Order: sequence, then structure tokens, then C-alpha cells
Amino acid sequence: MQEMNSEKDILLLEKRFVELSRTAYQRDIITYSDFLNLNEQNILHTLPKDRLFTRFVSFGGYGMAERQMAAFIPDALYLRWGKKNLNPEEISYPFCVLKISPLNKKFAEDLNHRDYLGAVLNLGIERSRTGDILVEGENALLFAHRDMAEMICHELTRVRHTSVRTDVISISGIDYMPACEEIKGTVASVRLDSLLALAFSSSRTRLTGLIEGAKVYVNGRLITSNGYQPAEGDVVSVRGMGKFRFDSAGVRTRKNRIMVVIRKYV
Repeated sequence: MQEMNSEKDILLLEKRFVELSRTAYQRDIITYSDFLNLNEQNILHTLPKDRLFTRFVSFGGYGMAERQMAAFIPDALYLRWGKKNLNPEEISYPFCVLKISPLNKKFAEDLNHRDYLGAVLNLGIERSRTGDILVEGENALLFAHRDMAEMICHELTRVRHTSVRTDVISISGIDYMPACEEIKGTVASVRLDSLLALAFSSSRTRLTGLIEGAKVYVNGRLITSNGYQPAEGDVVSVRGMGKFRFDSAGVRTRKNRIMVVIRKYV
């Protein structure tokens, strides 16, 4: 699924979500979307619940995943399991994690997210078939549909000028937490525009344009109101700039400003 760029695209995606939910309900099975970007997740979250036949749960392989797959789960399965909620193992999302490693560490380049993504897309794979790419030192982890795994392992042998090998590894041990820096400061009020200004050391005027330009998401939901007040623990993502978690709001200063702590992912 590509970036939504027209009302027609949005309507088609909504129709696809409804069809997946209907199939899950009628056949009493779990159905799955492709990997969804933040914009697509927002379309799903804001779809009127009376249009869906089931509940859905999203997951991307680890707690902080940006690209996530939605699972549409009929109530009958919750009853069968005797649970109100199912964990990712029980839902059995149809994706796996691939580890990309240099064949010769001595001659390996310093590769970044864009390098790995370019190499994967050059194989002719649609972006919707892959999830996040996590770069960890000289290696990278790629989340991908299970039906793409064998082909990627066989075909992905080079990233830029570095020869690599790609292997399927267990997803159960993935507990990735991106590096972050703690930022403390004061704000007049715990509004979204104030927190953005603190996180990205920019003017509220510029950041207001990002909010109104539909580039800011809180927990995967598009927020277009400057005065929106995130709750402690919320993750704020700004397309093209990065993301941070709003950790806490503390006491007021003598100038009646609020002490806040955020963690910006680097």
C-alpha cells in the first residue's frame, strides 16, 4: 500500500479494511492487512466502527514499531480462547524477521536505513510487504511477509557495495528499543505544538504548519489540532523529522510554566 494521495485511494483502502473484517467474521478466521504506514493506520483507526464486523489489533514485530500489520479478529475466537485480548503469538501475524549481515566485516560499509530499504525495493518488492528496518551496528533487522522471506534471503546479497547474507531469525527474542535522548524543559501548557517545539528546538509557528499539514501522529493517529494535549506515555511521530515519547509533566515553575520530560528517539 502506497501513500494515500487522493480521496479515491482512501476509499479503496477503507473498502479493503471492511472486506478483511467481513471475511474474518463470515469465515471465523483471522485476516491480515499488509504492513501499514502511519497514514494508513490512521485511516483504519478513524474508520467508523459500525462499518467493521470485527475488532482489530495492530502489531509490527516489537513494541515501538512504526509500520504495523492489522489483524481482524472475530469475537468467536476471543470466546474460544476464553480471553478478552490475544497476544501476538496467538494472533500469529504472517511475518518474520530477517537478519542482514556483512559477509566480511572488515570491508563492510557504514550502511543506514535508506541503504537497506533501497536494496530491498530494488528486488521488486512492494513497500507494503515489508515492515520496519532496524539498523543495529553492522547488522540490520528487516520485518517482512513470510511468503517473501525465502526470496529475500536468496536474492538480497548486496547492499550498496557491501556483500551481505540474509537469514531468518526467531522473532520471539526481539525486544528492540531505539536509542533516545532525554530532553527536559518548560512549557506554558502541555499542548502538542509546545512539546514539538521543545523536542525539535524549533519555533511553534513552523511546527504549527506541520500539524495543520497532516504530518503529526500521536500513537499512530493523525492529529491536526495544535491544542491537542498528549497523555504521558504517548508517542509522537512527525513525518520527515522523527519521533519522541512524552514521558511526564511535573511541577509548575515560579513563572507558572510546567516542567516536562520527553525522550527523543535518535
